[in-house]
Amino acid sequence: MVQRHGKRGDLVSSTWIGQAERAAWQRRAAAELAAILDAHDDLPLITWTVGPAGSVLVGRVSGLFPAAQAREVFTAWQKRLAPGEAREDRMSGGTTALHATAGSRKEVTVRLTATVQDDEDGDL
Repeated sequence: MVQRHGKRGDLVSSTWIGQAERAAWQRRAAAELAAILDAHDDLPLITWTVGPAGSVLVGRVSGLFPAAQAREVFTAWQKRLAPGEAREDRMSGGTTALHATAGSRKEVTVRLTATVQDDEDGDL
């Protein structure tokens, strides 16, 4: 149970999130994934994860793609679901993490991620 208190210590709200609500979140995210895949069946396949809390859906470009191919796949999905919302975080070891948030689609937060390794010549 989560309780939040106002300035004087008064109970403002009390919430219990049960199994049924969590299952509804996952069903909502799974339905949105089906809609996304139906609408974008021309895009390359990526890994999708339905989150365990809240209606969250994460698409990941995974595998050992060459850097250019991983970027291309990420960009194709990002342009369709989250145009203009991407960012890059340079990490150690010659790795860049790509992120995009498509926002809320039918009460489901959709995010895209990719990890891109530098090519042998150091280019992304």
